[in-house]
Amino acid sequence: MNSSLLDGLNPQQLEAVTLPRMSALILAGAGSGKTRVLTTRIAWLIQTGQVSPMALLAVTFTNKAAREMLTRISAMLPINTRGMWVGTFHGLCNRLLRTHHRDAALPAAFQILDSADQLAIIKRVMRALNVDDEKYPPRQAQWFINAQKEAGLRSSQVDPPDDFARRLNDVYEAYDRQCNQEGVVDFAELLLRSYELLKRNEVLRAHYQSRFQHILVDEFQDTNKLQYEWLKLLAGKDAAVFAVGDDDQSIYRFRGADSGNMLAFERDFAAGKVIKLEQNYRSHGNILDAANALIANNRVRLGKNLWTAEGSGEPLRVFEAATDIEEAGFIVDEVKSLQREGVRLSDIALLYRSNAQSRVLEHALFGAAIPYRVYGGLRFFERQEVKHALAYLRLVANPEDDGALLRVVNFPTRGIGARSIEQLQEAGRLRGTSLWQAACSGALAGKAGSSIATFVQMIEGLRRQVAGLPLAEIVEHVVEGSGLKQHYQTEKEGAERLENLDELVNAAAAFVVEEIYDPNAEEGGTADPNDPLAALNSFLAHAALEAGEHQAGAGADALQLMTVHSAKGLEFHTVFVGGLEEGLFPHENSLNEDDGLEEERRLMYVAITRARRRLYLSYAQSRLLHGQTRYNVASRFLEELPPQLMKRLNTAPVRGWAPQAFRSSAPPAFTALSTTDSGWRVGQNVVHPKFGAGVIVSAEGRGSDARVQVNFRNAGLKWLALEYAKLTAA
Repeated sequence: MNSSLLDGLNPQQLEAVTLPRMSALILAGAGSGKTRVLTTRIAWLIQTGQVSPMALLAVTFTNKAAREMLTRISAMLPINTRGMWVGTFHGLCNRLLRTHHRDAALPAAFQILDSADQLAIIKRVMRALNVDDEKYPPRQAQWFINAQKEAGLRSSQVDPPDDFARRLNDVYEAYDRQCNQEGVVDFAELLLRSYELLKRNEVLRAHYQSRFQHILVDEFQDTNKLQYEWLKLLAGKDAAVFAVGDDDQSIYRFRGADSGNMLAFERDFAAGKVIKLEQNYRSHGNILDAANALIANNRVRLGKNLWTAEGSGEPLRVFEAATDIEEAGFIVDEVKSLQREGVRLSDIALLYRSNAQSRVLEHALFGAAIPYRVYGGLRFFERQEVKHALAYLRLVANPEDDGALLRVVNFPTRGIGARSIEQLQEAGRLRGTSLWQAACSGALAGKAGSSIATFVQMIEGLRRQVAGLPLAEIVEHVVEGSGLKQHYQTEKEGAERLENLDELVNAAAAFVVEEIYDPNAEEGGTADPNDPLAALNSFLAHAALEAGEHQAGAGADALQLMTVHSAKGLEFHTVFVGGLEEGLFPHENSLNEDDGLEEERRLMYVAITRARRRLYLSYAQSRLLHGQTRYNVASRFLEELPPQLMKRLNTAPVRGWAPQAFRSSAPPAFTALSTTDSGWRVGQNVVHPKFGAGVIVSAEGRGSDARVQVNFRNAGLKWLALEYAKLTAA
């Protein structure tokens, strides 16, 4: 045994890595080395002969994380990892369904719909059902369908609470029929159909339960209900499930993540051990102490306390600005100072709760000539020209794909108008066939029929011409032969689109078909090497799965701007968290939701623990947001941080401006109270004996008639007569 495998592990990490065969929950705090523990556990199990690489399944949430896992395993052990079952939930379900496509009632070359393709089918289905798309927005129908699938429900199992939901469920039923007819699946369908396959097929389920002796799950706190049930099916009674996660970083409830899965794990998987990884290798002590103090206010948590051997470090810097513009100016000045200290821009992050906050920050950065990048821009596989090219490739792989045909049948323009497409759809509906079969049957006459026949001939020609070509040449030939390249060459702004099409060819050239599954071979076998489109089908599946991931932009050193949600999993030398105001962070919508405030606190915990060395926390007395000036109370999260850990850089002066948000009925002379008259001003923080802390947002009247409107943190907006209010300055 290679003892160096375990070198450098702390006692808790070592205990987790070398656990005997049992189910265990590993509570891995931020920066505690969870990825190392997970990959070392896999390597240790293989090296000690406890499991073969093929008898182990490891699942995570992003392709990037899966690739990193495989890379680390390869570096630790002299083994070929290509056949290992390591991947995302969707990727592993895709693999399972392609291996057993007949049992899953799917064609061998089934295609995966991205969000836009799914929406397009939903719109078609709604038109066929004569559903009013104003009363029932297609995107709401899409959300409804995905939510039901993620809950493990088919349309026949849904119990609609009202007529609105009942109509959406009708769309769900028709959408499922259409997808089955076309042989396509959406992302949610990958998991649901895989779950259904394992649940109903006892022989298949027993095979995989016997095969996978060890199941390891990363980011367990992000699992949803269906993913949790899928894991329970695969694990059976005897598998050892090694679940690694952090309930304090469960921030994706809006995606269906259920932090309660971690609480239920010990019971459902008969976990014999819970190990806490609390030593942090990322941040200085003051940052960790602040994070610990904050998250301790959450009632529902398993509990752990981060610590470091790196020392306390610098205090947290807190800045109170009069306006959001002043806040942005402060951040710009500090960034310049950090640059002078030698900190790279790419190692500085500006985090915010809402995307709407970025405008003022971007404006200030642009004005200061500081290069920046907004993390999470338009993804490569979602760009228009790339989606067009992928649609042509999908047709070459499977002409029965109606969604792909509709996307490009008249792009570039070839004289097939909306009316002709409607006639083609009607012909397909009457015949009970795909649009491709309707097109091949000569269903349309006249000029439209001739144009469609030309399109069919082009696709058939491309299918013949690319047979047997290497993958990159297939993509290049289809891009050229479809007319896409010529079309964008004639566009005034087509240069960038052409570069993206070239990059698609590069992506195909770089793509390695790690394993193409043959449904006719024994489980785990590879496809017939003579299949001319096997590589293309694998690449298309890869493109669909990768479409949900950010493509890192190349270029110069740049400051990173992102939401706190986007920052999870990242770390930086210096982090700025802006907009720490009630109603913004925590977000006002969270205050009326079950677990809403606790999830917002977890989100703040994530923000704090992104910083390695320096952390800035800032807020503004007033902020222009969504076209309106808001007057704010400092976030309760600031009050939950120990004051001895913080260094307040200033207290913003209370300004005497007359904001536009004043009541229009107030006389101009009374839009703001003067200091000599009352001593109170708009924007001033106050405390009321009954309603607590708040901020004055409006005022009117004089003398005994004077009153102020206060936005209280816990009581909302209240008008108070100053003669009786008993207000005190905060």
